[in-house]
Order: sequence, then C-alpha cells, then structure tokens
Amino acid sequence: MPLVRHRTASRLAAGLALSPALLVLVVVYLGCTAWTVWISLTSSRMLPNSTFVGLRQYASLMGNERWQVSVANLAVFGSLFLIASLALGFLLAVAIDQRVRAENTLRSIFLYPYSMSFIVTGLVWQWLLNPGFGIEKMVRDLGFPSFRFDWIVRQDMVIYTLVFAAVWHAAGLVMAIMLAGLRGIDEDIWKAARIDGLPPWRVYLSIVIPMLGASFATAAVLLATSVVRLYDLSVAMTNGGPGVASEVPAKFVMDHLFERGNLGLATAAATSMLITVAAVVAPWLVWQSRRTRRAQA
Repeated sequence: MPLVRHRTASRLAAGLALSPALLVLVVVYLGCTAWTVWISLTSSRMLPNSTFVGLRQYASLMGNERWQVSVANLAVFGSLFLIASLALGFLLAVAIDQRVRAENTLRSIFLYPYSMSFIVTGLVWQWLLNPGFGIEKMVRDLGFPSFRFDWIVRQDMVIYTLVFAAVWHAAGLVMAIMLAGLRGIDEDIWKAARIDGLPPWRVYLSIVIPMLGASFATAAVLLATSVVRLYDLSVAMTNGGPGVASEVPAKFVMDHLFERGNLGLATAAATSMLITVAAVVAPWLVWQSRRTRRAQA
C-alpha cells in the first residue's frame, strides 16, 4: 500500500511539473494554429474578422503569381538542397570514419556552420558572392579580369546561391548523423567484405547505405522541414530579389502579414505550409513508431 501511494504521489508531482509546458503547448501552439486556420477561412484584411468565406482565400492564393513563383523556387531549392546535403554529409562521414588524424578537430570544423543562425550564414555568403568585393573581385585581382561569378544578382541563377549557402550550413549535421550510423555498423561486416574481396565502393553501395536507411530518413526529415520554413536565409542574402527571383513561401507570408495587410491570404499561405510539413513529418513518425514496436517485439 505505501508503495502504491508513493507511485501515485510521484506521478502527481510529475504531472504538476509538466503542466506549465502542457498549457503552453495547448494555448500557444495548438490554439494559435487553430486560430490561423480559422482566419484563413475569413475575409480578414488589415485586422481579423469573423466573416466566413470558405476556401476563397485559398483560391486567391493558388492564383497569385508571386505565390506560384515562391512555390517553384522552394521546389528547386528543396530538391537540390536535400540531394546535395545528404550526399556531401555522407561523404564527409565516410572520410572521417577512416580514423583520420585530428578527427575531433575535423568534426568540429564541419559541424561548426550548423551552430550559426541562417541570418549569419546568409550575410557571410552575401559578402562572398557580392561581385563588388567577393569571390569575383578576388579572382579578378589575381589576374583574371574576365572571370564572372555574379549569380547572386542574376534572376536565373540566384536561387542556386541559396542552395550553396544552405548546403554549407547543413552538411555538418548530416555528417554527424551519418557518422553515428557508420560507427554502429558491426566490424565483422567489414571483415567479411574484405575476405570476399569486395571493393570499398561496392561495400558502401550494396551493404552500408541500405543499413543506414534510418539515418538517411532522419536527416531527410530534418532537412525537409527546414526547407519549408526557409525564410531568414533568403532575407539575409537577397531579400527575395532580384525582383521576386528568390522569393520563398515563408517570405510571402511575412510580407502579406506585416507589409501588405492581407491577413486572410497570409494565414492561408501559412496553413498550406503547415499541411506540407505535416505531410512530410507524419509518415516519418508512423514509420518510427512501427520500427520501435518491431524492435520491442
């Protein structure tokens, strides 16, 4: 009986300790999310109102040319960013896994960019890519006056400069995830591969990469959610320019929310982004849950 009372008291104390966080979750996150969805179904402009208009804001959003450009930019950015980050992060992890000298130093160097905010990353790459005093000017000063690297001011190439900066920022995170996966592979597998005479590239391609499926999935989900939320990097590097050539959905939301005074359209765009994130995260959560249940069975 005393043991039961002790457990009940412990659970009650734990519940009381977690109640402020639970209150914040319900009020701030779930409450604000529900309010955003509701406002997207009204005719709100500068200030919110309760005039229900159904999906009219979403129809207006889908026909908005600036939104279409933003989504197209995000699709290009997201696909290139995911592929490049996963590939570069995996290659860095493979290189460090060879028990190289100064391994701890190299890990810290590669992971360091991820410790910085996207604002700092964006400003650094803006300086590097600025034709007036960045890489282009440095190479020209070295004796190559015809060298051009002005992608950041070209509408057809500026989105790729965001990819460069984002990959530089995120590759270290992927490296850390992949390195943890590589260190978890049984050494006997490598010994068996060497005995069979398999070349290293074949071992990685046919054995190691399939075994790192969970690591790839985790890294891909983390990167994909950051793609949908992309805002500060675009603002810091190009502010969506030239024109709207590097516009992204999050910037579209912020501009219509605070500058253009179109609350209904902004919340419709935000809700669309939320649905996209949920579509990415939900399958991963289900897969992780099933994987955990199989491991416990």
